Amino acid sequence: MPDPTVTNVLVVDDNALDRRLLKVHLEGDGYQPAFATNGREALELLERNDEAFDVVLLDRKMPEMGGLELLAKMKEHPRLRMIPVILQTAFAQEDEILEGIRAGAYYYLTKPYNVPMLLTVVRTAASDYAEYKEMRTRLRQQVETLRLLRHAAFSVRTVEEARDLATVLAGECPDPFTALIGLTELLLNAVEHGNLGITYDEKSAMSRKEWQAEVERRLSLPEHAAKRVDVIFERDDAAIRFTIRDSGNGFDWSRFLDIDPSRAFDTHGRGIAMARRLSFHSVEFLGNGNTVVATVSLTADR
Repeated sequence: MPDPTVTNVLVVDDNALDRRLLKVHLEGDGYQPAFATNGREALELLERNDEAFDVVLLDRKMPEMGGLELLAKMKEHPRLRMIPVILQTAFAQEDEILEGIRAGAYYYLTKPYNVPMLLTVVRTAASDYAEYKEMRTRLRQQVETLRLLRHAAFSVRTVEEARDLATVLAGECPDPFTALIGLTELLLNAVEHGNLGITYDEKSAMSRKEWQAEVERRLSLPEHAAKRVDVIFERDDAAIRFTIRDSGNGFDWSRFLDIDPSRAFDTHGRGIAMARRLSFHSVEFLGNGNTVVATVSLTADR
């Protein structure tokens, strides 16, 4: 079993010099790297133990099996599809970035390496995955007492309440873990951006610790005291629907349904796209964007 206190990074790169450089940088920042020289070798390592790695740092072009082909196989695998993949490319061309995003790479790096950016992106991906694994553990421990639930209304105010509710509601879905990720992203978006008005640019300028402090600060302000995120759960024979409505002024949601290549290297802003692609059969924003309806089909294969 992997050591839960160590972040294990699988580096997939056919360039020996790049592997040596990444070993130095990753070990210097406290990570435990392992290496594969092509996609086929990496897939064997991943399938041998699907819980062995927390991040995959993947070169785009390699012999035998390239990065995009490996990424496609991971996304088809029920236990590998959630491992965060950082796609490396020597050129930041828009068409290549779009191709990687569509394949499921939500984190991007360019060569040659900017070391601080490399470590920031690895840290972000590892931290995101650690949170997902913690939520998955909580979800597995949850007693299945709500399976007969057909309609319910909930209201949350804080980030912690949003995560707790996401855990409860995800347990109602056929694939609880993927639903958990999407529900968490949509509920956190409603709290931080909707109710508290933290903008994309403001979050871009914050570290994770600064973001947490800013969320707490805004929650304590009188103008936000009464703001809630209302959630309606509905189930029928065909689908489960989650309607999430915040108290904010809305936003231009169309910009975030997919990851724009201009934002591909940012360390946040991929939550809605991930929810839409991974967790739900449809995600529909209504009106000015402060209401979203996410649907899980009970009759269609994902």
